[in-house]
Amino acid sequence: MANRFVLRVYGICINDLNQVLVTSERWNNVPMLKFPGGGMEWGEGAQETLKREFLEELGVEIKVLEHFYTTDFFQQSAFSPQDQIISLYYLIEFLNNPSNSFTLWDNHFPENETILFHWINPENFTTDGPFTFPIDRIVGMKLKSFLKAE
Repeated sequence: MANRFVLRVYGICINDLNQVLVTSERWNNVPMLKFPGGGMEWGEGAQETLKREFLEELGVEIKVLEHFYTTDFFQQSAFSPQDQIISLYYLIEFLNNPSNSFTLWDNHFPENETILFHWINPENFTTDGPFTFPIDRIVGMKLKSFLKAE
């Protein structure tokens, strides 16, 4: 199979307590902590992808506020070695209330392939975690600095 690019789009939602929305999930039995979002589909733009993902996963409409980060280094996919991941991150806000409430992240992953949403304090962001993937860790550190500067 030929090498290819995979575009992923993520939303950074910050609540009134300066906590950040994250997802804990399992995919192919791999536990993951990451920002909410997903893969761009043919015919979509980045912001359309993000709006679709939040509507599908949370039943919530969002407003995209501004671009925050785009991957600027080579990142091979953890799941498909022939894929290079390019991720775009946007600051967002909810336009309506999600149908469920979110717990504070407690370092536990779901047992099955369920997606759970949590708030997390950015003080927990380090270059080693708690995010599963390297790109999210970089974004977490940038976000930590961004929130301190506000």
